[in-house]
Amino acid sequence: MNIVIKENRADLGVASARLGAEMLRKVLAARAEANIIVATGSSQFETLGALVHEPNIRWDRVTAFHLDEYVGLPITHPASFRLYLWERFVKHLPLPLKMFYYVNGDAPDPHAECRRLGGLIRERNIDVAFIGIGENGHIAFNDPPADFETEDPYLTVTLDDACRRQQLSEGWFPTLNDVPRQAISMSVKQIIKSSAIVCTVPDQRKAEAVRNSMEGPVTPSVPASILQKHQNCMLMIDKAAASLLGPGSGR
Repeated sequence: MNIVIKENRADLGVASARLGAEMLRKVLAARAEANIIVATGSSQFETLGALVHEPNIRWDRVTAFHLDEYVGLPITHPASFRLYLWERFVKHLPLPLKMFYYVNGDAPDPHAECRRLGGLIRERNIDVAFIGIGENGHIAFNDPPADFETEDPYLTVTLDDACRRQQLSEGWFPTLNDVPRQAISMSVKQIIKSSAIVCTVPDQRKAEAVRNSMEGPVTPSVPASILQKHQNCMLMIDKAAASLLGPGSGR
């Protein structure tokens, strides 16, 4: 685990995009195609906004996987992560992706959707995962206590109250009752299988989660703490998110 601290979230987004793009260009120079994971949420605004402008990436040789989506939410809903990814990432790319495997949250059978996605991602090595950390320490929608053991690449999960309140406070839903209680999420083990992880976490409200994830024990009670065990994970944070870390963290 390496930690990079930037002055503010704008600088952070540019740095995360640049790092991920460098990794992606190296993969595409060595192989015919690459595979990535793309996260959503307000923490990824600047990263995705900068990533689509990174030069010399053959996006038509890149396959992307979607981290998570609410169960029962149509793609037309303003909080849909499929809509988010189209509006903030896919439609701005200079070349169309080879393939984007979205999570169909309003599939008639969420468990069947998990099996469909699992069958697809099992066939691939993920080269770069762009992820974040939630206020409750989750990665994707793996809220505490997260399942560190399942081999299933995708699973249905029940969202805890802290997670649902975060979605409300970020403005995605008008009331807490409108926030779905279930989601389809990529599993912790599947995320950790990625060859490289660029984890971008801005804002003071994430400071406690960052400290617990980086300085505490590796535990399902703090799902993102599993990142401590990854050999090629870059934690990209701004000064606000880093404010509770001990001296000597980051650069």
